[in-house]
Amino acid sequence: MKDVVWPMVHAERAALIDDLVHLDDEQWGKPSLCEGWTVHDVAAHLVDTARTTRVGFVAGLVRARFDFDRQNARGVERERGASPRETLERLRQVASRRSTPPAPLDSRLVEEVVHGEDIRRPVGLTRSYPQEAVVRSLRLQSRTPAAFGGAKELMVGIRLTATDADLSIGDGPEVSGTALSLLLATCGRRAALDELDGPGVARLAPAA
Repeated sequence: MKDVVWPMVHAERAALIDDLVHLDDEQWGKPSLCEGWTVHDVAAHLVDTARTTRVGFVAGLVRARFDFDRQNARGVERERGASPRETLERLRQVASRRSTPPAPLDSRLVEEVVHGEDIRRPVGLTRSYPQEAVVRSLRLQSRTPAAFGGAKELMVGIRLTATDADLSIGDGPEVSGTALSLLLATCGRRAALDELDGPGVARLAPAA
């Protein structure tokens, strides 16, 4: 699996770096799709998660008193440079890393794809993500408990059907849309709800 996933992760990091190069300071300061964070904050978070090791993650979580939000906020503060260019350079330095917290490796894809959209959409950028990266991310999200940032409980009683991939997950009222829109909605991004159809959409709304 490592030989499959890591090249996709590295490709997403490289693509995001290429996009960030063209942003001005005003765009770096825009609110991202990730509530409470600017584009700059999300970029800093990606630096932090790229540096994270299994041991480091556990130690950081203990210091944060097992509060994931506090741990993430501290990571952003630590890795956010004095300027966007400094943060971008830090992202370049970690782009080829293969370290990971104690989580399934596909979680690295979820980080890169979802946070990539958190950044791109507010500044008017688009990316055609590799279908495999998005599908693997959505499959992981659908089986990961909410306590770990997933949507397993949310998926009870609905069926997600991708309109651009051979993918159907769950059983119940249907929610249809692109795999990317489904992934974003299950990750709590309200911006994706209008891109979805079907009687099960209302079930996703509370999470987004």
